[in-house]
Amino acid sequence: MEIEHAAVLGAGTMGSGIAAHLANAGLPVVLLDIVPGAAKAAVERMRKADPPPLMSPEAAKRITAGDLPTDLPRVGDADWLVEAVIERLDAKQALYAKLETVRKPGSVVSSNTSTIPLAHLIDGRSAAFAADFLITHFFNPPRFMRLLEVVAGPSTRADALAAVSDFADRRLGKGVVRCKDTPGFIANRIGTFWIQSAINAALDLGLTVEEADAIAGRPMGIPKTGVFGLLDLVGLDVMPHVTASMLATLPADDPYCVQSRDWPLLTRLIADGYTGRKGKGGFYRLAKRDDGSKVKEALNLTTGSYSPAERPRMEAVEAGKAGLRALAEHPDKGGRFARRVLVSTLGYAAALVPEICDDIAGVDQAMRLGYNWRDGPFEMIDRVGADWLAEQICADGGTVPPVLERAAGRRFYEVADGALMALAPDGARAPVVRPAGVLLLSDVKRRGPPVKRNGSASLWDIGDGVLCFEFTSKMNALDLEILTLFRETIELIGAPDNAWRALVVYNEGDNFSVGANLGLALFAANVAAWDQIETLVAEGQTVFQALRRAPFPVVGAPSGMALGGGCEILLHCDAIQAHAESYIGLVEAGVGVVPAWGGCRSLLARHAATAGTPGGIPFGPMPPVAKAFETISLAKVGKSAAEARALGFLRAGDGITMNRDRLLADAKARALEMVAGYRPPEPVTLTLPGPSGRTALGLFVESFRLQGKTMPHDLVVADALAEVLTGGATDPTETVDEDALLALERQAFMRLIRTGATLDRVEHMLNTGKPLRN
Repeated sequence: MEIEHAAVLGAGTMGSGIAAHLANAGLPVVLLDIVPGAAKAAVERMRKADPPPLMSPEAAKRITAGDLPTDLPRVGDADWLVEAVIERLDAKQALYAKLETVRKPGSVVSSNTSTIPLAHLIDGRSAAFAADFLITHFFNPPRFMRLLEVVAGPSTRADALAAVSDFADRRLGKGVVRCKDTPGFIANRIGTFWIQSAINAALDLGLTVEEADAIAGRPMGIPKTGVFGLLDLVGLDVMPHVTASMLATLPADDPYCVQSRDWPLLTRLIADGYTGRKGKGGFYRLAKRDDGSKVKEALNLTTGSYSPAERPRMEAVEAGKAGLRALAEHPDKGGRFARRVLVSTLGYAAALVPEICDDIAGVDQAMRLGYNWRDGPFEMIDRVGADWLAEQICADGGTVPPVLERAAGRRFYEVADGALMALAPDGARAPVVRPAGVLLLSDVKRRGPPVKRNGSASLWDIGDGVLCFEFTSKMNALDLEILTLFRETIELIGAPDNAWRALVVYNEGDNFSVGANLGLALFAANVAAWDQIETLVAEGQTVFQALRRAPFPVVGAPSGMALGGGCEILLHCDAIQAHAESYIGLVEAGVGVVPAWGGCRSLLARHAATAGTPGGIPFGPMPPVAKAFETISLAKVGKSAAEARALGFLRAGDGITMNRDRLLADAKARALEMVAGYRPPEPVTLTLPGPSGRTALGLFVESFRLQGKTMPHDLVVADALAEVLTGGATDPTETVDEDALLALERQAFMRLIRTGATLDRVEHMLNTGKPLRN
């Protein structure tokens, strides 16, 4: 079956977020709520929300909002109806009774519940309804959290399950994990147990909020929010509801129930409106000083009072750099806290297989995607050692889970003949199977060494004559070694007797590339090594131009941030296949310089190519310049691949992949499509306005100055950028070639990098991670 129309019933935080993401996938969506006007209000809120649930303004237009009592017949065209109403069985069952009268035959109905068993949900419904029903548990926020837990009932049609799973994978970008119909499914069963365990250990061992989060965060491979920061993020009032549901559905001897405690302080905080970030604060809050400034405060877990948050210094954190086991074995209270949390949580996770899921890979995927853990629980067990964990469980008087006993002397994951193998519950080994159409660079790496490598980049053979260029520097920042390997790669693929036909630029880091290595640039500037800086700029221009003119197709495949030089690489690729969650922009103005690796030239040429076309900017020398100037001078960044397209960083023919795991395969396929008859693009010449255009742009910047929206150095940067984009001393009767524009970029960059104001901005960016603002 094909899913072409959708409906969401319930316009609360989850329902509206699910509707938004279905619209992001291109579907027309009907969003209904029982409260009159609530759905329309939800759509309006999402238009202005930050982070935005919607990837583009066009996505909002795909949502039709209405009221459940009067507009329910509108769902009659939906192929998939998602129920996200209040977590009460009676309310859900009453809605299902109404849906039976209006939905079309064969449409799939799913619930977003994570607490009510499927059998209870469909009790009293027809056999046809039961065959079309399943649970699809999204995580909040639906756009950004990649996990989708799917539960099918004994009567659920196989094709209905397959259709929703495939759509969620390919169109919504979800990692779909098949779960069993057990309380909390996978992620919340383990995740909320981990939260309870960490809270209990912090209270028993006398850790502060800050100390607990410092341990139960990055040292454990968990987001820096830790446990108390996570509760503030999701809402303190959510935890009691989840706990109550678990206690009502799990047997009394389940470790979840055994370790559950009544915590009067939490009850008091919620009653007083301290529900986390959405309320007055929570375990942390921002308080105003007498001078109007704000200070971050942390809650004292004993007294319930607040005081300025402190950065804890515990030896266990430093010891944890040697590994997870070193963290847990450290004798200070941080180490004792880590040991207690890890042993209880990992032991509990091991005891739940195969009760909650048939394979450990599914459990690990659920925790990585649902809670943003770097490693799933079984991957963490491999890090500490299955035998060590079993010893600790026995030392605490516990029972070693059967699956952990079968791992004695072994690892849960091993590589055999280049393939990743996982330990099954029965003790046998089975390959970790990827969905059709998924190609992971991590799997490629298991098969053998790279074709080439240096300290900042690697080159991998991904099959069918296609190579993959991977950045490996810190945050994938660009440096001379990356440029050197690009040169070698161009020569290698371009050689007449080679076996390779195309190149994909891709990596599996959190970010594609944050741009040039600012630390090296600042160091060189501080010792007045201007020649070295200019050599790096010139080398970048030369290499990126060589990439653009290479005799083979080059496809850029970004995910995460592609900023500054990272964006410039993409602008020199023949095509871009971007992950939907790509944040692309030329942000150099934020640190007081202009793009100098061809970014100005490339964006200007793209706008000029669309001038005068339907939906494009007006024809003439000035409109492309004005458009590029606005984007670069304001350091605009597309907050999605769709927004990046609107800004001109992606062209009409460039592709967008919703699922991160499918990005490399899609980029490879795009590269192979271009191989036959490939010819590199012709050099670009532009007609630019020259000094008169520079003056016009100066008036635009002056209006910002009069509004108090600029700093003095912004005017200097804007004028340098205007000179580049308008072609320097040219006029509209002449044409400007690529080399001339690159020379203008390089000259402007070198003038600006020598100024103290620019160096101050670079240092501020390095220290804070944020541009200096007015």
